[in-house]
Amino acid sequence: MSYQFGKSSLKNRAGINPDLIAVLDRAVEISIYDFGIPQSGGVRTVAQQKELFDQGLSMADGLTHKSHHQSGNAVDVFAIDPETGKASWDHEHLAVVAAAVLQSASELGIEVQWGGLWKGFCDRPHFQLGENHGIVE
Repeated sequence: MSYQFGKSSLKNRAGINPDLIAVLDRAVEISIYDFGIPQSGGVRTVAQQKELFDQGLSMADGLTHKSHHQSGNAVDVFAIDPETGKASWDHEHLAVVAAAVLQSASELGIEVQWGGLWKGFCDRPHFQLGENHGIVE
């Protein structure tokens, strides 16, 4: 089955790096689980990033330690639970989505890092362009 992003996800990804959007577009086509981009999943202001930091949901405070979200080089996603049809941040669901995102990135030759593979702070919904992608902060 092939999926595509809905209106909310398309709106929430506005301003994201076009290479990352290309990876996401291909990933949603090949993923066996549908997925989307939540309201705070794309580009973030300093205030939005600081709020997530204060809630313990990010390691970047947006001021002294900026997030890749602030420059449009990162995105957070949620999976759609195939049983309930509702948004899911379940590890297994996000791992399936991550497999599609990483496969898509490989196909397109775009380096992408998945926060689910990080040590210390595991951030399963998070994907960002790799350090060697020529990111300008």
